[in-house]
Amino acid sequence: MKAMVIDKYGKAALRLMEIPLPEVGEYEVLAEIRAASVNPLDSKIRNGEVKLLLDYKMPLVLGNDFSGVVAQVGAKVTRFKVGDEIYGRPHEKKIGTFAEYISVHEDDIALKPENLSFVEAASIPLVGLTSYQALHDILHLQKGQKILIHAGAGGVGTFAIQLAKVMGAYVATTASEAGADLVKSLGADKIINYKADKFENILKNYDAAFDTLGGENLEKSFSVLKNGGELVSVAGLPNGRFAKERELGFLKTMLLYAVSKKITGLEKKYDVRYTYLFMRSSGEQLKIITELIESGKIKPVIDRVFSFKEAQKAMEYSESGRAKGKIILAIK
Repeated sequence: MKAMVIDKYGKAALRLMEIPLPEVGEYEVLAEIRAASVNPLDSKIRNGEVKLLLDYKMPLVLGNDFSGVVAQVGAKVTRFKVGDEIYGRPHEKKIGTFAEYISVHEDDIALKPENLSFVEAASIPLVGLTSYQALHDILHLQKGQKILIHAGAGGVGTFAIQLAKVMGAYVATTASEAGADLVKSLGADKIINYKADKFENILKNYDAAFDTLGGENLEKSFSVLKNGGELVSVAGLPNGRFAKERELGFLKTMLLYAVSKKITGLEKKYDVRYTYLFMRSSGEQLKIITELIESGKIKPVIDRVFSFKEAQKAMEYSESGRAKGKIILAIK
């Protein structure tokens, strides 16, 4: 089968390679991939930025979510059959959706929403699960609470705004003038033009914040939260608490305690709990997301679709930061 691979960590271009079909475990399905999405996580993995948490063997097929059709089922698979239209986010150790096929555990996939095309469905798993785990599992967002969602016009932001509104929250978001109409259409209550205004000077006493940018945006987010507020980030630094929960071992835990010292100081200063989220695959949570999509409460937002051979161009476009919504690779 054809796949887009990297041979080493760094910023070298993806290359098209012929590789064997993946083996299918007894609890796995072989999926014929119809579409995959391009996410900032793909660039982080390629660049070696998550090597401390996940170190992959080379050559590595990139890609973290997909839609497709079940082509084969393992001997003990009970939830799916050949021909089922599915979507999902493979386990973090078994990524590789920039390819014609992937073997994936049945726990990590769900039936594709009936009202979505394969291209639309491929836009959902990673951003949907990330948003659900941030807002539901970590922040426990409640009706009437106020949340700041950074980069509302981005892939995660467009989903998170819709989910927060479904959960009954008041949503503030940062966006450029070009993205303002989009985030407003998704339900954002307050829009801060980050090119003209500073969100930290405008927002106060918020219950929660969801950071997708890291750096100064993350650090300044502490000040907009009330005492006892919650801040979750997918772009900031993992901290020692995260390392303990994932059982990364003594040396990595101590290292993360050291590098996240500034974040820990801000937690104490503002009486805010900080959580670093490295999202996990979950077919069960995808079922919940499917219900929200099929009921019309959440819709996919797609910026641009590239052909499979244009994977490198799609990565470059993702890294430009100009996308409004998701970037998709049409595999077949």
